[in-house]
Amino acid sequence: MDLKGQCWTDDDSDGDNESEEFLYGVQGTCAADLYRHPQLDADIEAVKEIYSENAASVREYGTIDDVDIDLHVNISFLDEEVATAWKVLRTEPIVLRLRFSLSQYLDGPEPSIEVFQPSNKEGFGLGLQLKKILGMFTSQQWKHLSNDFLKTQQEKRHSWFKTSGTIKKFRAGLSIFSPIPKSPSFPVIQDSVLKGKLGMPEVRVNRLMNRSVSCTVKNPKVEVFGYPPSTQVGGHCKNVPTLEYGFLVQIMKYAEQRIPTLNEYCVVCDEQHVFQNGSMLKPAVCTRELCVFSFYTLGVMSGAAEEVATGAEVVDLLVAMCRAALESPRKSIIFEPYPSVVDPNDPKTLAFNPKKKNYERLQKALDSVMSIREMTQGSYLEIKKQMDKLDPLAHPLLQWIISSNRSHIVKLPLSRLKFMHTSHQFLLLSSPPAKEARFRTAKKLYGSTFAFHGSHIENWHSILRNGLVNASYTKLQLHGAAYGKGIYLSPISSISFGYSGMGKGQHRMPSKDELVQRYNRMNTIPQTRSIQSRFLQSRNLNCIALCEVITSKDLQKHGNIWVCPVSDHVCTRFFFVYEDGQVGDANINTQDPKIQKEIMRVIGTQVYTN
Repeated sequence: MDLKGQCWTDDDSDGDNESEEFLYGVQGTCAADLYRHPQLDADIEAVKEIYSENAASVREYGTIDDVDIDLHVNISFLDEEVATAWKVLRTEPIVLRLRFSLSQYLDGPEPSIEVFQPSNKEGFGLGLQLKKILGMFTSQQWKHLSNDFLKTQQEKRHSWFKTSGTIKKFRAGLSIFSPIPKSPSFPVIQDSVLKGKLGMPEVRVNRLMNRSVSCTVKNPKVEVFGYPPSTQVGGHCKNVPTLEYGFLVQIMKYAEQRIPTLNEYCVVCDEQHVFQNGSMLKPAVCTRELCVFSFYTLGVMSGAAEEVATGAEVVDLLVAMCRAALESPRKSIIFEPYPSVVDPNDPKTLAFNPKKKNYERLQKALDSVMSIREMTQGSYLEIKKQMDKLDPLAHPLLQWIISSNRSHIVKLPLSRLKFMHTSHQFLLLSSPPAKEARFRTAKKLYGSTFAFHGSHIENWHSILRNGLVNASYTKLQLHGAAYGKGIYLSPISSISFGYSGMGKGQHRMPSKDELVQRYNRMNTIPQTRSIQSRFLQSRNLNCIALCEVITSKDLQKHGNIWVCPVSDHVCTRFFFVYEDGQVGDANINTQDPKIQKEIMRVIGTQVYTN
């Protein structure tokens, strides 16, 4: 389609228009035939040649010197569970809408940027983060960018393929690339395609990737085709892609680089997170005070009402974990992170500050948080008012508890693991995309199995925000490390139940016989609750996680006590909560084929389709 023949009416200018045709333009002539800069046309064509015809869309306004360029970024490379945790639709491109001067293009004002998914109307927090990132990127580029500068850069590109030195220069350029493992997310470049399209001697290229820019050859012009970079190379996702293929290709490639690593950077300052066990699954704000203030004043934390409405049982669990950690005699060690909460009466100060910890004041605010069960039964705004009367810091603290959770937790429906004998079962995914990718690579090499991990409820406030860490020989260690340093697991439920403190005083491990006796006794008592409650009814809680672990030689098996010294080889999958002395079946063995089959059945319906 001839781009200069496209025309838009003012009626089509609303960014929320849902019709399929609002992005793609129509044939015809504009009433006012405004001059369109040829460099704009060239950059649009470059996007279409490198990606596809539908990757770039144009909207003109007819009588004003503005043009909207919509760039469609394919995010199907994200895993389904990552996309779900990030609240994005992986089957639909993310649209970057840039508004330029039609006649001046790169010589005109800096373009405005909008980021959205047409079908994702609510809770698109990732779009806000990406908009901020691309805005900063564009501002930096605009300091030196002009149409003439870009033309010079593109002339350099074409000089690569003159008869003199073409292959030499091309091969020299490949020396900065490094191979990466094959992945079903991306196509493999076939040598025959390169030879046929370039008409050159065979150049062996399987898949090449610069630390910030990856490359394949699509046509005789040898364009750059962007793939997301490896997240294992920290910081390189911020490298500036080449400008030789136009500004539109450059910003698309930068977006592709940044999207897979959004969880690794603060949503406000865009600096890399520093966590004890690496990044976590969900994007979050860092602990710098300026970021906390910005996060609060920008209203990003106002999603508590939505969270309570859509995941009330999960919020209930998060509050319970926070309470357990705060009431623990070990709170100075395990209540981490400590909240960063802006004072609602003085937005320039922190009411809760990690540098000035006040556990007593924190406990008072937490005690004023109304039960999630009550919140679901009335107007959220009215309930918030009631909390504000009890304690003005109660609702801000609830917001922090929700927003600081960096794991993906979903209450399991009726299709849960029946052998665990509790209605409080959750899908729990905490590994960031990079760790999950390393896990899957190791799984292909060595295989995997399932095992339980028991830990006191008080520890999970930190685990959900910092990851499952190797606590051996650290101040976090509680039960000793008789079999060496690593994450302790067991295929036998009774052993992990013991580590969780089930059935005994807070820090005393019961024997298997004691657990069996309690389990049998609990099962003979008639159920007093006619309907199993959605919410936790007690503060006397115990919990256990079901993990997937790589069965490599690193996994040390001492009978039924396993030690995995490689934290990347352990990923949480499910989480189970027991209350009021309730005890799970102490005889479960994850190596039993029937148990394994049941686990795989639930994983198949939850992890990949939830």
